Amino acid sequence: MSAVRYDLIVLGSGPAGQRAAVAAAKMRKRVAVVEARAVVGGVCINTGTIPSKTMREAVMHLSGYSYRSLYGVNYRVKQKITMDDLAFRTQAVVKTEIDVTESQLMRNGIDMIHGVASFADAHHICVRTAKSENLLEADRILIAVGTKPANSPKVPLNGRTIVNSDQILHLEQMPRSLVVVGGGVIGVEYACMFAILGVRVTLIEKRERLLEFADREIVEALSYHLRDSRVTFRLGEEVDSVEELPDGSVVATLQSKKRVPGDTLLYAVGRQGAIEELNLEAAGLKADERGRIHVDEHFQTAVPHIYAAGDVIGFPSLASVSMEQGRIAAERAFGNRKATSKPATYPYGIYTIPEISFIGKTEEELTQSDEPYEVGMAYYRETARGQIRGDTTGRLKILFHPETRKLLGVHIIGEGATELIHIGQAVMALGGKVDYFIDAVFNYPTLAECYKVAAFNGLGRLRKYQNDE
Repeated sequence: MSAVRYDLIVLGSGPAGQRAAVAAAKMRKRVAVVEARAVVGGVCINTGTIPSKTMREAVMHLSGYSYRSLYGVNYRVKQKITMDDLAFRTQAVVKTEIDVTESQLMRNGIDMIHGVASFADAHHICVRTAKSENLLEADRILIAVGTKPANSPKVPLNGRTIVNSDQILHLEQMPRSLVVVGGGVIGVEYACMFAILGVRVTLIEKRERLLEFADREIVEALSYHLRDSRVTFRLGEEVDSVEELPDGSVVATLQSKKRVPGDTLLYAVGRQGAIEELNLEAAGLKADERGRIHVDEHFQTAVPHIYAAGDVIGFPSLASVSMEQGRIAAERAFGNRKATSKPATYPYGIYTIPEISFIGKTEEELTQSDEPYEVGMAYYRETARGQIRGDTTGRLKILFHPETRKLLGVHIIGEGATELIHIGQAVMALGGKVDYFIDAVFNYPTLAECYKVAAFNGLGRLRKYQNDE
């Protein structure tokens, strides 16, 4: 079988693969993208980021959550919200995003090949479909196949009452009660959404706190909001078994012998690399026990001409970061040695209700590294925009060095947090100080004013401490 030759073959059309392919095409390279699905976009567009965030937007609108502080806790745009209501908006956005991605790949002259890819050797990719088998050859290959939900023999998924994060959007009806196993990003995001809709949620997490990589104070604020929405926490608990009862409900039995019942159970304990079909050994590669491929700081694998990017290489598994990783990998593959990753200035966005977003170090990390810092805090309720929006619970925290005044971190909880964080990102990336926020003029009324309020708060505390000395 003769091979079709390319400069770069990209395995996967999610954020990392898409951006890598476009970057290489703009360098006038011949590029092919191989996608196992019938449509482009990978997990991000089809089952992950885009559907879940669209569902969140539908929940926020239909439930009237953002305006309850103004119009009362019983305010709703629609009284009886169904899964069809949520799916309607989700499907429309997903279709548009698929069309946009396909158009971008086509405009850049990238060959889109649908089929299951596997390595024949380190330079050849075999692409199989139900009707044919093709062989591709390239000097450079990028693995960007993403991840899939992790499974457990203790949790027998059935796609109806016991589901994973790929299946939950396809529930036939809104459950009255939901058991969420896993207190990571995915589990907590869905727990928030269903709780806002009035579903009784129980969240089970084997660790003692949620979202361990985020700032403790911000996570505590989120936990308060979840409890206020009648979410029950089972922290430090592990699931021993899950079974579907004759009446169609489910029950999770914990190792502590507690039994947690619900109409539906969402299993959201981690994800693993989608590498089963790749035949990595033929290319001289191997993955770890979670299907992750090890790369260096330039996304190069143990085989020099093969790169990997996106969720398949592990943390932080963010779509925004995956895009940057794919772009840099393509740049490095074709000789641009100046292209480097700067994870210290990557923002993190968690689409809980309310949103969480942060950049830089947490108080815990600064304490562990014996790095001095001061805190400046602002509350949304202190700003006119916070009152206008009815969001009186949000807060913005800045961390800065007490001597150099250099910005060390920004942590936000509240609606608009994932947009608001970019101001702090720009200041940090440019090595700015907390004084910038004092001197800057922000539009009024905006939530951006929180930066100025937090700066005054932090510097006021710093001056008091210095005066006391």
